[in-house]
Amino acid sequence: MSDLIIGADGLARCPWGASTPDYAVYHDAEWGRRIEGDDALFERLTLEGFQSGLSWLTILRKRENFRTAFAGFSIPAVAAFGPDDVDRLMADTGIVRNRAKIEAALNNARVADTLDLSELLWSYAPPRRPRPAALGDVPAVTPESTAMAKALRKRGFRFFGPTTAYALMQATGMVDDHLHGCHVPH
Repeated sequence: MSDLIIGADGLARCPWGASTPDYAVYHDAEWGRRIEGDDALFERLTLEGFQSGLSWLTILRKRENFRTAFAGFSIPAVAAFGPDDVDRLMADTGIVRNRAKIEAALNNARVADTLDLSELLWSYAPPRRPRPAALGDVPAVTPESTAMAKALRKRGFRFFGPTTAYALMQATGMVDDHLHGCHVPH
């Protein structure tokens, strides 16, 4: 039995991708598509960290505000942020105002500024596998996400564990967890 949902447009989607119009657009156009480039991956890594403990929909709806607040997620720009920027970000109602997450994002930018982030993250992508048949077949953590989180923490990243790493892998196309039969191209 499939967990897919057929939308009003007749397209089969993963159930979460059919739950709201915002999710449908994200599901159809972005989630699971290959993303490379240090700044693009830093954005996703940062947003996944901010999502921890919250709904992804909250982050998705605030993403443009995050992009503005965090200088388009330019790693060198965010790495140069200082205490005044932390205060500015804490006062910004357009983003999630959590000091620990904000400080982690700035710290992570400083670490990322010393790395080839894209090469490092993609080195943990597992071999391509068949799409899962049902939501119950989608893991929250894998050996690769655990290894990625450990490697990043060893380098000094904060607010980035195995579950966040796996969510990043899903969002950026390192794994394809669209359900079998989903209309999004494999």
